[in-house]
Amino acid sequence: MIEFNNNKKMPSRGRRERENENIRLGISQGDVNGIGYEVLLKCFSDTRMFENCTPILYGSSKVASYHKKLINATDFPFVNIRSVEQAENSKFNILNIIQDEIKIDIGQPTEIGGKLAAMSLDYACHDLMTGKLDAIVTNPINKKNIQSKDFNFPGHTEYLTNKFGVEDSLMIMTCQDIHIGIMTNHLSLAQVPKILTKDLILRKLKIMNDSLKRDFGIRMPKIAVLALNPHAGDRGLIGAEDDEIVSPAIREAFDNGILAFGPYPADGFFGNGSIREFDGVMALYHDQGLIPFKLMSFTEGVNFTAGLPFVRTSPAHGTAYEIAGKNMASAQSFRNAVFLAMDIIRNRRDYDALTANTLRTIRRDNIVDEDISKELQKDDEPTI
Repeated sequence: MIEFNNNKKMPSRGRRERENENIRLGISQGDVNGIGYEVLLKCFSDTRMFENCTPILYGSSKVASYHKKLINATDFPFVNIRSVEQAENSKFNILNIIQDEIKIDIGQPTEIGGKLAAMSLDYACHDLMTGKLDAIVTNPINKKNIQSKDFNFPGHTEYLTNKFGVEDSLMIMTCQDIHIGIMTNHLSLAQVPKILTKDLILRKLKIMNDSLKRDFGIRMPKIAVLALNPHAGDRGLIGAEDDEIVSPAIREAFDNGILAFGPYPADGFFGNGSIREFDGVMALYHDQGLIPFKLMSFTEGVNFTAGLPFVRTSPAHGTAYEIAGKNMASAQSFRNAVFLAMDIIRNRRDYDALTANTLRTIRRDNIVDEDISKELQKDDEPTI
């Protein structure tokens, strides 16, 4: 794995120079035995995708050729490059991270599949952090076979949070106007009540509030917070966490300028359409947010990691081994992940430009009243 300093900031040079150029978009290949190659090939078979971005796949041209034959995309051209600097606009670029022949066991989790997924992600993150890329789109991984001494995380979100050296991040599942944050990420349900604190809720709400403003262009986002227990605990009858932890956190967040409301029982909230009244929803655990989200947008949803200094998106689906190689996978979620990455880059540029030179608000209690009566009493010569 590539070693580099987590605390190193991205150089400003290069990114500013490319503001008027195509966005350089790194793509990690994910599990080579899943549908990752299929969806990216289908996505970029439409040449209109090259109008606003220059895609760079961190993978293997040999693996790409294999998947091209599987889905009969033999007329899909690509360019082999050795570094990001060689990437060509209006073309699909493959940065080969390995030159050897790779055994493909389509639809099967393998050790080499996990190793190559981790290697691809590592290389893409390195180029992102050193300013060579504007954003990355990560293809699905198998969370089991990718595990190693270098990748000891339950998923992309936790890995990237650690890699980029930030204290907190937030998984936001998004599609059109739906933005659902997952407070506890990939955590077993039994552990959720143990780590749920007022401080955690406040930190995650701040990340979501900031992201909805800067990344999604929502000026004053309203955020609904879901309850931990059925019926929000029924005043302690089914659990005390909502009254003792969640509600006080929501009140404090509101007092600090975050328009947070709740806690709302999840079943009624999604069942009666209350989601339409809010810009964001904070789910307290994985399935509480993911089940309704995938019911509403299974083939179109995108996973975005808020709170990172860099832009990362991903299709909302997994490796889908059961349909891998059968030319059945939809590219819509991957395509939306590409579009969202580009939108967030532009939104951040606009937001940062608008807020960089804002005038300070002058508070009345900072103004010192001066006694000018003595000046008025001076017998100065009249001024002509």
